[in-house]
Amino acid sequence: MKKLLFTLIAALFMSSLVFAQIRPYDKRGVNVFENPKVDTLKFNGIKLKVGGAFTQSWQSLQETNTAAPKLVSGVDQNKLVALSPGFNTANANLFLDTQLEDGVYLNLTMYLSSRHHNETWVKGGFIQFDKLPFLHSAFFDNIMKYATLKVGHMEINYGDAHFRRSDNGNSIYNPFIENYIMDGFATEIGAEVDVQHNGFIGVFGVTNGEIKGDVAKVAPVAGAGDGKHHPSFLGKIGFDKQLSETVRLRITGSGYYTAGAVSNTLYGGDRGGSHYFSVIENAISTSTAFSGRFNPGFTNKISSLMGNVFLKAGGFEWFTTVESSKGASLTEKVQRTASQFATDALYRFGSKENFWFGARYNTVKSEMLNAADVKLNRFAISGGWYVTKNILTKAEIVNQNYDNFASSDIRNGAKFHGIVIEAIVGF
Repeated sequence: MKKLLFTLIAALFMSSLVFAQIRPYDKRGVNVFENPKVDTLKFNGIKLKVGGAFTQSWQSLQETNTAAPKLVSGVDQNKLVALSPGFNTANANLFLDTQLEDGVYLNLTMYLSSRHHNETWVKGGFIQFDKLPFLHSAFFDNIMKYATLKVGHMEINYGDAHFRRSDNGNSIYNPFIENYIMDGFATEIGAEVDVQHNGFIGVFGVTNGEIKGDVAKVAPVAGAGDGKHHPSFLGKIGFDKQLSETVRLRITGSGYYTAGAVSNTLYGGDRGGSHYFSVIENAISTSTAFSGRFNPGFTNKISSLMGNVFLKAGGFEWFTTVESSKGASLTEKVQRTASQFATDALYRFGSKENFWFGARYNTVKSEMLNAADVKLNRFAISGGWYVTKNILTKAEIVNQNYDNFASSDIRNGAKFHGIVIEAIVGF
C-alpha cells in the first residue's frame, strides 16, 4: 500500500514537470511552432512527465444533399444519417515525455478514445536531441546550440497549420472546432533536423512516406505507380521574430515530395477523426471518421507546397495558409491538382488574454478522377474562454458547402451548418 501511494504521489509530481523543449499541453503551447531552443531543466537523472488531453463536445448540426439515390441491397447509400442535437463521445490523449539525458527527450503519444479507433491506439513517438553530450565534441556542441534532431514515427513538420490543429483530444491550441477542409497531417517514420537562429527557421526531413511500416511488395501499374516504397522529403524555410514587445511576425514556406508510395496519407493521416461528427455521411462508424474534410486521394505520387503567415499584434492574431498540391493514386496515369486557401483573424482579450473571438474562411478546389472539378467552402465564427491554463471552453458557428460533385456522389449539393461547443482539458 505504501509503495502504491508513493507511486501515485510520484506520478502527480512528475506531471507537473515542464520540459522546455517539449511543447506544453496547456495554454502555454498556444502559438508555439517548432520546439524552442531553451534549456530550463537541468538533467540530474531520468524523469518522466505524464500528461493528458480530453475534449468533450456537444453539437447541433443540420445537413442536406441532393445526390441521386444509389441502392445497394435495397439501401440508399447516398441517404444522409439523420442527426439530432446531442453529445459526442469524448476524445482523449495520453502523453509520456521522458528526459533521458542532458538535452535528450523521448515522447510517446497515445489516443485513448477517438472516432477512428475505439480502442487505445499509439499515435507515434520520437526521440529528440537538443544536445549530443555523449559525443564529447565541442564542434557538435556548437552546432546543437541552433539545431534539433528528431527521429521516430512521428507527426511530420509540413507547413505551419498542423501546429494549430486539433489532434484528437488535444484541442487546446486550436481556436476553432475543426481543422482545415484539406487537413495536411500525417505520422511517418523518419528523421527531421530543425535549425533556429536569430529568427531564421530551417527544416529538413526524410520519411518512409507512409503512415506505418510496410515491407510488402506491390505489383506495379503500367504507366502509373511502380509499386515501390519511395522516401518522402520535406522542408521548410522561414522567419519568426518578436519585432517589438507586442508584435510578432512569422512567415514560412514548406514543401513535401514523394516519387511514389503504396499508400501515402498526407491528407488522410489523422487517426483521431474530425470534430464535426457524422455530417454528410451515410453511416455512423469508425470508417466515417473524417466528416467535413476532403482528401484528394494522392496516395502514390505527391508534390505539395504550403505558405503561411502569422501575425500577432497585441491581442490581434492573423494566420493565413496558401497551399498547392499535385499527385495521383497508384492506378492513375495522369496527376491531378488540388489547392487550398484559409485565413483566420482573432482578437484575444482580458488581462491574460484568456478570452477570444474570431472568424475563419477556408476553401478548397480540386480536380477529380473522371469527373468535373469540385469546390468546398467553410465559414466559421468562434469564441472561447481559458478558465485556467489547463481548462478551455469554446463554441463555433459553422457553415460549409460542397459544389459540383457528381450526382452519384453523396456530397452532391451537400451543405451543413450549426453550432458546436467543446470543453477541453490539457496538462
